[in-house]
Order: sequence, then C-alpha cells, then structure tokens
Amino acid sequence: MTTAQIYNHGVAWEEDFGVTQGYSIHGTIYISGQFSHDMEGNFVGEGDVEAQTRQSLENLDRVLAGFGVARANIAELEIFLAHPQEHFQQCVGLYKEYVGEHRPAVTLVGVSGLAFPHQLVEIRAVAHTD
Repeated sequence: MTTAQIYNHGVAWEEDFGVTQGYSIHGTIYISGQFSHDMEGNFVGEGDVEAQTRQSLENLDRVLAGFGVARANIAELEIFLAHPQEHFQQCVGLYKEYVGEHRPAVTLVGVSGLAFPHQLVEIRAVAHTD
C-alpha cells in the first residue's frame, strides 16, 4: 500500500484553514496555490506584482525541496493573476526566468480577485518524483 506524504511551510494559518502545501502520492505531487508570504505567514510585496511573484515562486521551490525534487520535476503550473492586462508581460517574464529551459504545461488565468484584497498572484503546480 502506498502512503501519501505531505509538506507544510509551518505557518499558523495552515492548521487554521486545514491546508496542506503539498500532497504526494504514487509519484505525483499536488502543490497548493502558493502566494506571497514569508515563513512567519506575513504577506510580502503589497502592490508589487514582481515581489509577489518572486516570493510565490520561492515558496513553490520550498515545497518542491520538501519532497526532494527540483523545478525540472514540475509537470504543470497554473498561474492566477489579478489585473492580467496590467501585469501579464511582467509575470510571463518572471515565469520564464524561473523555469529556464524547462517547459512544463502552463495555464495563466486572469481573475477579478484572490483570497486577500492585496494579493495579485497565486501559483499552483503538479510535479513528479521520478
């Protein structure tokens, strides 16, 4: 029988909201939407899409590392972006910098709002362990 593994950042709101940052079973890692917060759970980069995107990707890297894998193991990314007409080019540039030569499947979705009023971006992913 295969046992699922989980990863959490260790911030208080994970328990409060019943959130797991990453869930791995049968070689697939399902990564919850990462947003711009530090490891104390404080929001980072209010009003700054670049700072928020970089922090969200840094948090994604932490989840990957928690399962012992790298960016090359990402199979799919889904980016939720508030104000896409304003932030599209900058977000795509940061995404391309992040993945380098790796080419996972990607969907960018423009949204009217996210969980927090000052949140501009959220990034979820699916990765593999092999």
